[in-house]
Parts: sequence; C-alpha cells; structure tokens
Amino acid sequence: MRVAKKRDFLWIVLFLIVFINGFEAGGYQASLWSIGKDFDLSMTSMGLYAAMELFATMLAPILLGGWADRVSKGKSIGILLGIQTVAAVLVLFTGSETLFLGSVFFLGLTTSALQFIAIAALADAYPVSGGRKVAYMTSMYALGALIAPQVVDFYLRQGLSWRTLFGILAGGSVICLIGMLSCGSEPREEKSLQGEGQGGGGAFVLSAILLLGVIMCIYVGFENGFTFFVDTLFTDVLKASTGKLALSVFWAVMIPSRLLVGHFSVHARKILIIAIVAIPCTMLLLSASANPTVVLLLCIPLGFASGAIYPSVLTILLPLAGKRTATATGIITSATGIGGVVFTALTGFLADQLGMQTAMLILVSFFVISLLAAVAVLRIEKGERGA
Repeated sequence: MRVAKKRDFLWIVLFLIVFINGFEAGGYQASLWSIGKDFDLSMTSMGLYAAMELFATMLAPILLGGWADRVSKGKSIGILLGIQTVAAVLVLFTGSETLFLGSVFFLGLTTSALQFIAIAALADAYPVSGGRKVAYMTSMYALGALIAPQVVDFYLRQGLSWRTLFGILAGGSVICLIGMLSCGSEPREEKSLQGEGQGGGGAFVLSAILLLGVIMCIYVGFENGFTFFVDTLFTDVLKASTGKLALSVFWAVMIPSRLLVGHFSVHARKILIIAIVAIPCTMLLLSASANPTVVLLLCIPLGFASGAIYPSVLTILLPLAGKRTATATGIITSATGIGGVVFTALTGFLADQLGMQTAMLILVSFFVISLLAAVAVLRIEKGERGA
C-alpha cells in the first residue's frame, strides 16, 4: 500500500519540475530590465544576455538526449536537478558578469533537458493517460511563468535584489530532487490498446517531426522575443509601469488555453492552424498601438493563441514518434532553443535599430513559414494513416 501511494506522486513531481522551469523563464524575463540596469547593458546586450540561456536550451537535447536514454530518465533528472541547484546558487552570490553568464548557460542547459526528459518520462510512466497528461503538463510551465513576474515585482518593490529569483529556483530544484528520489520513475500504468495513450507502435516519421520543430522554433522564438522585452516595451516606449502585469497576463491565459487543448486534443490540428494565424493578426494590432491599456488587453488573445501551440504540437508529435519519444521531444526542444537564441538576439538588435514595436512585428512575419509547415505536417500525417 505504501509503495503504491509513493508511485502516485510521480506525475506531481514531474509537473512541479516543469512549473519550476516556467517560473525560472518568467522570472528571468521579468528581471531582464533590472539585470540590464545593474550591468549597464544596451538593448542589443540585453538580447544577448537572454540568448545565452536560450543557446544552452538549444544544445541540451543534442548533448544530453542520448545520455538520458542510457542512464535512465529518472537518474538523469536527478543529476540535472543537482546541477541546476548549484548554478542557481552561483548566480545568487556572484558579482562577476562572466560567472553570471556561465551559470545562466548551465541553467538553460538543465532547464531545457529537464523539460524534454520530464515529458518523455511522463509519457513512458503513463502509457495509457500520458497523451493527455503531457498536454496538461505544458500548462504548468505557463503557470510558473505567470506567477514569477508578480513575485519578482513584489520582492523588487520590497528592496530585494533581482538575484532573489535564483534563490527561489535553487529551493525549488532541491524540493524536486527530493521528490524524484522518493518516487522513482518506474511505469505506473499497463499499456492498453484501448487506452488513450500516444501510440508507441507506429513508425518514426522524421520529416513530420522536423516540420513540427520548425513550427516550435518560430513560435518559441517569437514568444521569447516578446516576453523578454515586453517589460522594456512598457517601461521605455509606452512609459507605463504595467509591463510585468502584461507579462503575467500573457502567461495567465496560456493556462486555460493549454488545458482546453488537452481536453479537446482530437481537434489539435485545427487548433494549431487557428493559433498560427491568430498570433500575427493580434501582433499587428499590438504593434500599431501606443496606448498601454490597449497593448495590455491585446496580450490576452496573444497569450491564448500562443498557449495552444505547444500542446497541439506535442499531441500531433507523439503518434509520429513511434517508440522514440525522447528523441522526438529532444528534436522539438532543440528547435525551440534555436528559435530562442536567434529571435531573442534579433529582437534586441532590431529594437536598437528600428524600435521595439517594429522589431516585434518583424518577428511574427515568420509565422507564414509556420503555416506552410503545419499544412505539410497534416499532409504527411494523412499519408501515414493511409499507408
């Protein structure tokens, strides 16, 4: 009886790991302006500081994907949580820019790896209900990113340093590590042909997975370009103090969006197309407005549409991954890192040259490519079902 109870906590721990990752992302985004002020950075330099973490995000699946499969997902998650704790503590206490960037690099590496390994571990441990759980899991990332800016805003108002974020991250990582050591990562469900799992017996369709990676590359690139600089947009361009609120609103509406995609996963393909079209349309209106209230309100449909993409992509991805779920999720995660690095750095550069709103508008023009990739995936998927 006691063993069964312990096993029931695995999905909670995996959800918490993704929540902590979202908290780190949202907190770093909300802290970038303060970090830039502390280190006397230009917009371009701020983009490069943000891109350092995202560069590590890109490398993580390439460096650690095969290693996680060899070591086992449970052990690799424990090791990565230990490294994440050390890196967060170093940022908390260092005054060196070089050591700060090095520690942020390792934070990006570990959070990225923990993200895709936790998804694969959840799918493996729950082969019957894993498909729906994975979609719900993505909402935990959004929840963490939602809460973080308000927590950052609160302690900054109390006179605490932006470094407080990394103390919170270290504490959360320790809690997750204890949870993983207590639970183990053994399968919790028996595979069932009648279950709602994600397949596991089909072919590994590389072409479709790479196209889904293109969609995630562009989406995450835009998302990071927007979220890392939205506080700067409000502070420097719109002359308003509601930037952190806008960031929280953006992440808040992702939660119901991702829960709905999980509930209506059968319609994931239609939802993906709608979201890809809605994001640039909304951004066109946002970039044309100089009213901070209007921009704040437009963060609602922008965040709702953005929230639908990740779970929709995962829902489409898992049946196309065959038994290689870790490899497939690793490809997707690597693509998100590429998008994050390129587009976040590009946002900072374009903002210096053309202004923040124009820079963000240029970012969403790439969604035309996403739309073409989505249509191609649906055609490949249809061909696989007909084969």
